[in-house]
Amino acid sequence: MKRVGDMSVGELAALVATHLRSHGIDVILSGGSCVAIYSHGEYVSSDLDFVHTWYSSERNVRGAMLALGFEEGAGGFRHPESDLLIDIRPPPPAIGDQRIEHFSELEFSTGTLKLLSPTDCIKDRLTWYYHDGDRQALAQAELVAGENDVDLDEIERWSASEGWSEEFRKITEGFVAPGGS
Repeated sequence: MKRVGDMSVGELAALVATHLRSHGIDVILSGGSCVAIYSHGEYVSSDLDFVHTWYSSERNVRGAMLALGFEEGAGGFRHPESDLLIDIRPPPPAIGDQRIEHFSELEFSTGTLKLLSPTDCIKDRLTWYYHDGDRQALAQAELVAGENDVDLDEIERWSASEGWSEEFRKITEGFVAPGGS
């Protein structure tokens, strides 16, 4: 197996997720690291944000992460060979008021990674844009949309349910469908 320091974001995330699952702790990857994976490295994240799918005690998480060679510090866990911070948040996985029930799975040489779907990754990034005006988050959403099949109707439905229909319309009015004019 590769050294942790030589692993890609996806490989490290799959290693962590698979190891935690072997300890009865189920997590999904969210946040900017999903953008990094779905943009094929065009975006670089400084952390891996995991969310428990159900409750696991901090003691169990700590024990599993320490057994994998991570050290606990401010804000999460770090491996001596990596600059990535691992943050593991409490359940449930959600974007705005919508609980996330279905996840994507990717296989890596280091294990299986559950993560937000490309469509949900975009919704996650749009949350930051809608609430905080974060233009970088909007650019990340656009990166994911440009590299993956996504369900724009679902993103529009979700945006409306969160009270952001007008903002969704503004950011998509310049989009032209492939083959369109």
